[in-house]
Amino acid sequence: MLKKNPEIKDLIKECHRVAQSKGWWEDIRNDGELIALMHSELSEALEAMRNHGTKDELAEELADCCIRIFDYCGSRKIDLQKALLKKIEYNKTRPYRHGKKF
Repeated sequence: MLKKNPEIKDLIKECHRVAQSKGWWEDIRNDGELIALMHSELSEALEAMRNHGTKDELAEELADCCIRIFDYCGSRKIDLQKALLKKIEYNKTRPYRHGKKF
């Protein structure tokens, strides 16, 4: 059971716990396969946009991507919360658009 206002680290633990309980970690999982599954959820989000889906449909696909990412981080003991906070602070120091056109 999650807290009322969970931190990212709590969401990671819960997503991985649920995936384990549903049998997704009975065998060793390949990193490439897991990254591809994350990517497929983003592709589904793009399709929802192309098909004029609702914001709720788009949010559901984006949530699926986060769940895949969180499950992966839980399995590999990656401290995503720490990395996110560090990256946000770093991005504040970068130049406008990082000098890129797009």
